Amino acid sequence: MQSLQRIRPLVVNSSKCYSHAVKQMTVQEALNSALHEEMSADPNVFLMGEEISIGLLKKYGPGRVLDTPITEAGFTGIGVGAAYHGLKPIVEFMTFNFSMQAIDHIINSAAKMNYMSAGQISVPIVFRGPNGAAAGGGAQHSHCFAAWYASCPGLKVLAPYSSEDARGLLKAAIRDPDPVVFLENGLLYEESFPVSEEVLDSNFFLPIGKAKIEREGKDVTITAFSRMVGYALKAAEILEKEGISAEVINLRSIRPLDRATINASVRKTRRLVTVEDGFPQHGVGSEICTSVIEESFHYLDAPVGRITGADVLVPYNAVLERMSLPQVEDIVRAAKRTCNGSVQMASTA
Repeated sequence: MQSLQRIRPLVVNSSKCYSHAVKQMTVQEALNSALHEEMSADPNVFLMGEEISIGLLKKYGPGRVLDTPITEAGFTGIGVGAAYHGLKPIVEFMTFNFSMQAIDHIINSAAKMNYMSAGQISVPIVFRGPNGAAAGGGAQHSHCFAAWYASCPGLKVLAPYSSEDARGLLKAAIRDPDPVVFLENGLLYEESFPVSEEVLDSNFFLPIGKAKIEREGKDVTITAFSRMVGYALKAAEILEKEGISAEVINLRSIRPLDRATINASVRKTRRLVTVEDGFPQHGVGSEICTSVIEESFHYLDAPVGRITGADVLVPYNAVLERMSLPQVEDIVRAAKRTCNGSVQMASTA
């Protein structure tokens, strides 16, 4: 068995924004490139689950790339057991909704084992797959599990937005000694983003637990993760035309949560709007609001705004589905309401 010694936390500039893009890369390409490089670098890394990449199977063979039946409880348990013995499994779910079949292995067997063994057993495993609303997925295929998994000590929970996020965070997750839940969004897979030479370097990774300021601003802080980051950036462009300068924070890491970056931004802008497409009750935004109230309450000039999915199961019907999920105009409206006349808007200047 490999040494079970814990590795040190990753230390990389938390909000570094790489410039000088050299190419466009889709999120799917970024994920695949990270898998290729980590499997090439470490023979203990292997892949198992549903809808496995044919390219990876051809390159590494059935010994390291296992295309399993639709038996989530079975192959997840196998993966956790392999991690106990020093291997580094990457377990893929067709959708994170199906991870419910394997939640006992994820929570009781993976998340709790390092604690239950008094630090003697590490569980270096990654659980990855599409999370949250898709297009016409219906209630049983559109659930966001960020808040569910982030509530459990022992797990790390990541939610990439861009190709840089996807590549850097997946490489960090695979190298981490603890179980990581890696929440992708299926609607982002074919989205292209600019990437730099630094991002393309095989040694590149992003630190777990560090958010990124995607856009600087002075009037209101908007936090978001995964697909909602793009919505927040579009809302910020609209707000700028109306005289409101919005700072957009891409959380990247849901657990651990970068409370320092969030609170520092709120202390500057004095206002906060949180955005997520999950349910409103006990959500990620609720935790962010609580953190700001506990640490930065006296800096706030207005009540916190919270944008979430509706408190209903996601409908299959396209019109109703759109109505149940956050839209760019919802974020714009919340930011204006939070500013509430204390920021001089262009339309009234």
